[in-house]
Amino acid sequence: MRATPPLALSAAAAALLMGCGGSSDAALPQLSAATPATLQSCATLASGLALPDTRITSAEQVPAGPITVQNVTTQVPAHCLVKGKMKERTGPVDGASYAIGFEMRLPVEWNGRFLHQANGGVDGSVVTALGSVSGAAPLAPGLVQGFAVLSSDAGHGAPTPFFGLDPQARLDYGYQAVGTLTPMAKNLIKGAYGKAPDRSYLAGCSNGGRHAMVGASRYADQYDGILAGNPGFHLPKAATTQLWKAQQYAKISTTTDSAGLPDLTSAVTPAEFKLIGNAITAKCDALDGAADGQVNDVAACQATFNLQTDVPTCTGARDGSCISSAQKNVLASIFAGPKNSKGEALYTGTWFDPGVAGANFAMWHFTMPATRDAGAVAFLFSSPPPASVGAFTATPGMQYALNFSMETDYPKMFATNATYTESPWSYMTPPNETDLSALKNRGAKMIVFHGVADGVFSPMDTAHWMDRLQANHNGRANDFARLFLVPGMNHCSGGPATDQFDMLAPLVAWVEQGKAPDSVTAKARGAGANVVNAELPASWSANRTRPLCVYPKVARYNGTGDVESASSFSCK
Repeated sequence: MRATPPLALSAAAAALLMGCGGSSDAALPQLSAATPATLQSCATLASGLALPDTRITSAEQVPAGPITVQNVTTQVPAHCLVKGKMKERTGPVDGASYAIGFEMRLPVEWNGRFLHQANGGVDGSVVTALGSVSGAAPLAPGLVQGFAVLSSDAGHGAPTPFFGLDPQARLDYGYQAVGTLTPMAKNLIKGAYGKAPDRSYLAGCSNGGRHAMVGASRYADQYDGILAGNPGFHLPKAATTQLWKAQQYAKISTTTDSAGLPDLTSAVTPAEFKLIGNAITAKCDALDGAADGQVNDVAACQATFNLQTDVPTCTGARDGSCISSAQKNVLASIFAGPKNSKGEALYTGTWFDPGVAGANFAMWHFTMPATRDAGAVAFLFSSPPPASVGAFTATPGMQYALNFSMETDYPKMFATNATYTESPWSYMTPPNETDLSALKNRGAKMIVFHGVADGVFSPMDTAHWMDRLQANHNGRANDFARLFLVPGMNHCSGGPATDQFDMLAPLVAWVEQGKAPDSVTAKARGAGANVVNAELPASWSANRTRPLCVYPKVARYNGTGDVESASSFSCK
């Protein structure tokens, strides 16, 4: 069974290509470049500014040197670290304490730009504001590039879903924290440098990518550049689909856990996913003109690869050299996406790509439904949520996932009541997502990137959004918004992919200089990289590079030259 190819890579692709690669609309304003400034004060920021609904808890000078975050060490410039809280209050439903916690890192030598670093998961933690927002272990995070960087917990102080009991915390998580933080951050920057930022950028991956997509709709007047990676812009649907996946895999699980529940990891083993990934590569590798162990032409691959016939079917025991007919049927259903009893699609399916062999892909399919998505669906994406945290002895897990009904529970994401007056679908998703006229008309720009083998947020869904955006903007959406697919990449990083790249600098060049990016060079993280990708095929060069192309173009081999070099490929 084949996954449905993306719309814009069908016959409609030719009409949309007019919007790709350097085209411009003379009527669109050109924003001026930011100008640098030097930090005027640090310690006085804790007491010398009157910022509404804000309490600065500390402001300290940090010397230039190394900062280590998640085992990655980055050399950062001297900067001022400011920490604080906004909108401190007590929740009326659960009696818990709430605030929008944040930190800002303000470099002594500032490039004149503000970067709002949107974070992932269910937020709840003020992670280090380095501005690491594009590609795996980026070589030059925003702070290193001279941005003033903001990070927040999006309105709640713990990375658990129980804040969903509080109506305001839900809204802060969905979109209001960004709206509340933005003017405060700009005023703080003005107090630190003597001027407000000349240019402002909102960026993140995963839920951070969702924050960025929402910001492009809701806060187009506040941000000049939007960078959205692997965006969960339809997160409630994706999260409920995770629970549905668990139910499908449970049908073919062969072992149980300590509680007697299905062990989903036994449904498809790493060796079996590797078998599938190898079969995809075998059928699709050369479609871009180079047999290099990498599949660039995702659309052609969907029409070429057939799960039923291209992967051996087991006639006896499963030993990693075949998969059973039952496994094929379940996987075909999962890649096609969930439907209700009326046959209506409840979330977009996804693509077959060699990255299905990635450990991150399996983690999202097998581990996350119980450990993250069950709790998020119960407390954040259902109205009303459970009556209290006490309704569960712990975060809702596998039992909740297996009992979730796509018929009766799924619609709760669209519901409201007297207490929860805005539905989860409304507060989590971009309003009017295919109309970005406000962003376009003021000269702002948007870049979206998505790993083709994302295990949680459908890259096909993002491609279909781009198709609809093009249609709504008369085939000229590429004048202000561009999508880059990353072959082989899992959720934000990982998989057999060239997944190290910087899209922040190209976004700045587009916003401030009018240089629209036709491609972005990505690099493999082989031996010698600051974070090595252990899933790179042994046949690849440790330093392989590839152009990431503006959708729907594909990186195709020129016919001559080193297949390890991006210069041997062109976007066509």
